[in-house]
Amino acid sequence: MATSGTPAPRRTSLSRETALRTAVEMADEAGTEVPSMRGLAERLGVEAASLYHHFRNKDVILDGMVDLVFGEIELPPDDADWREAMRRRAVSMHDALVRHPWAIGLMDSRTNPDQAKATLRHHNAVIGCLRAGGFSITGAAHAFSVLDSYIYGFTLQELSLPFQSSAELEDVAGSLLQELPDDEFPHLTEMIVDRALRPGYAYTDEFDVGLDLILDGLHRHRERWP
Repeated sequence: MATSGTPAPRRTSLSRETALRTAVEMADEAGTEVPSMRGLAERLGVEAASLYHHFRNKDVILDGMVDLVFGEIELPPDDADWREAMRRRAVSMHDALVRHPWAIGLMDSRTNPDQAKATLRHHNAVIGCLRAGGFSITGAAHAFSVLDSYIYGFTLQELSLPFQSSAELEDVAGSLLQELPDDEFPHLTEMIVDRALRPGYAYTDEFDVGLDLILDGLHRHRERWP
């Protein structure tokens, strides 16, 4: 208890942004899990009740966490070429999801616009860039869907692979090659020897290849959609 001559200890003020950034940090550490309200409060050094002054429930925290991730993704400039803008946005989004793998299943699941300002700006800018690039609103919807499906799917597959570096890939592929029966899987063997074990090969390079194919296809179909 503080005496009359000793000031009481000051409580650390808790801001909404501090809580959200701490929640993101904890989720990044866990990889695929988001923190509980109690766990977040403990990390922040506050009582769980303090969080409810800023967030009425965990869903609101998830809304804010996802919005922070969307805020990291490069927005298409107003005057950008749509293909270059979609490429840069795809690469930026892929990089953000690699940094925050827990977010992959949450990015398009939020329904509270009050907690999604960066998310709404992002979606609006992407649609606007596609529309300015000659896509009808139907075509923009198709393009948005196929691009995001590719980005999410590729990132999820990449994060699930049993290797993270070229050296680890060589170890995994080399071990697999030794276990394959001779001549039983010739095509798989060819892929391992001539692709996966080629010096300098990195699986992440496949992202650009697939992205090019999608952008080429969207360019060809852009004016066909009503």
